[in-house]
Amino acid sequence: MDDTVIVGVDGSPSSLVAVDVAAHEARLRGARLRIVHAFSHPSDLDPMIHGVLAQAEQRAHDRTPGLEITRTVASGETLTVLRSESRHAVLTVVGERGHTGFGGLLLGSTVVQLAAHGHGPLLVVRGRQDPRGPVLLAVDGSPAGAAAAAFAFAEAALRGAPLVAMHVWNTWSEQTPYESPGDPPTVVVDLDRLRQRHERLLEEAVAPWRAAYPGVTVESRPERARVRHALLDASRDAQLVVTGARGHGGFAGMLLGSVSQALLYHADCPVAVVRAEQ
Repeated sequence: MDDTVIVGVDGSPSSLVAVDVAAHEARLRGARLRIVHAFSHPSDLDPMIHGVLAQAEQRAHDRTPGLEITRTVASGETLTVLRSESRHAVLTVVGERGHTGFGGLLLGSTVVQLAAHGHGPLLVVRGRQDPRGPVLLAVDGSPAGAAAAAFAFAEAALRGAPLVAMHVWNTWSEQTPYESPGDPPTVVVDLDRLRQRHERLLEEAVAPWRAAYPGVTVESRPERARVRHALLDASRDAQLVVTGARGHGGFAGMLLGSVSQALLYHADCPVAVVRAEQ
């Protein structure tokens, strides 16, 4: 992984906003910016190079003077190109929608597949324009969540922003196995004990990174609620949401949890999905 931030561009307004965000992220890291486009029809290549990509590069130069910028134009399917490019990037940035290629497919399965199978963190630019507020870290207590926590604290430090570490829990997540197929679930009813356990889980997840980034102001926020609804509500006051690619529980074969997918499609601010590299 080198010191490059990559951004997928197709000429849509969303992808150009992604260029702005990617240039800002590159400047914060002292990294280079690489603008990437995937094409499948050679006839589209010349207008893209001299039109859209030139516009995107000039836009990045105007907003971030002095930034080192390169372009990559590759023949192939969007997901394949971005996965390959992400191997050599500290961060991959994409917009939430577009005309074709990157943008059109990002509304469907491509963004989910890239979040699950790409390399390194993926930042999807979505939600309100120029979001303000803290970095919001979704803590789920899974081992894979450590990578998300590391990214969130580093991002908060780069941005000079506070960090809210949020762990949402509820009694339905504490069901015991059924005795037989017809038995109803048994739900833990000792709420005080359950609350204390989840508060400990949150503090244990945050403690190593709080120590590593003493300059970051941290608010630990345990909340008893419906997980997706609570995180989506919290995204309204955040400048960035950070989540792991695989959550705690659920289907073992699912490389991107339902909560992460809900954030990608519905959060009110940009979303970073962080995979724990195998």
